[in-house]
Amino acid sequence: MAPSFLSFVSLYGIYLRRCFATSGLTSQFIDIDDHTTIHLWAPNPDHQTPQQQKPALLLLHGFGPSAMWQWRRQAQFFSPHFHVYVPDLVFFGDSTTKSKERSEVFQAVSMGKLMEKLQVKKYHVMGTSYGGFVAYHMAKLWPEKVEKVVIASSGVNMRKADNMELLQRANVENVEDIMLPETATQLRTLTRLAISRRFTMVPDFFWKDVVNQLYSENRNEKLQLLKGITLLAGDDSCKLPPLQQDVLIVWGDKDQIFPLKMAHELEELIGKKTRLEIIQNTSHVPQIENSTQFNNIVKNFLCGSS
Repeated sequence: MAPSFLSFVSLYGIYLRRCFATSGLTSQFIDIDDHTTIHLWAPNPDHQTPQQQKPALLLLHGFGPSAMWQWRRQAQFFSPHFHVYVPDLVFFGDSTTKSKERSEVFQAVSMGKLMEKLQVKKYHVMGTSYGGFVAYHMAKLWPEKVEKVVIASSGVNMRKADNMELLQRANVENVEDIMLPETATQLRTLTRLAISRRFTMVPDFFWKDVVNQLYSENRNEKLQLLKGITLLAGDDSCKLPPLQQDVLIVWGDKDQIFPLKMAHELEELIGKKTRLEIIQNTSHVPQIENSTQFNNIVKNFLCGSS
């Protein structure tokens, strides 16, 4: 592994932290109970005044690097309009627990406790990929607290058959070979599925640096999280309880992790107050590939009337 001063990932991490800080967010650690500590980027409570009252927006990241790597453009865009909270989910970044729980329901309960500790009574929630699973559970558990819901690129309606098709597209035997890459080759596969652009000229030392810096921490616990997902339906039908809230689904038309057909199915399943927006020429991370369109779609939804 390259020394940190030669590592692109380390240098870019410094830039990301500066972006969050200049957006008015500070790095904080919150003990939500006796077992679990959550790291997040959030407004500095000492700098808030009654004149600065804004709606709250909770951003939940997907499987992969910590939150700041996935939500930088959203933190910058939404901070002038919302009090933005960007936590690391448990076992990602600097969030830890002594609990043996490993489901996305546990993640949702942890995020709910976090917002309670922060004394945020009502909030919108936006989750991408695995974070969308967590967002769905939060909306179901606390309809009186969670206002509007954004689910981005998240196969909440995933069945075992969908999982098998994903393995076939990736040409691997286990989902961890995709979501928890250990080698440059595996990371290339994940990138091919998740991003519409191709990176054929990127050398192996760069991919290895990304693996070492962003995917090596808490690997066993993250594997347990993958195996602990409760939403995975075992049969051909997905019986997904609908949500009470207004829901926006955002998807990339070229997503190969959760193909676009799943977005249309989810729109039918999740409730009558749901709409789907498709961003062309993007894959699994439209919030990064076309952040301008993504952000404007979400802002119009959150700021519009029900």
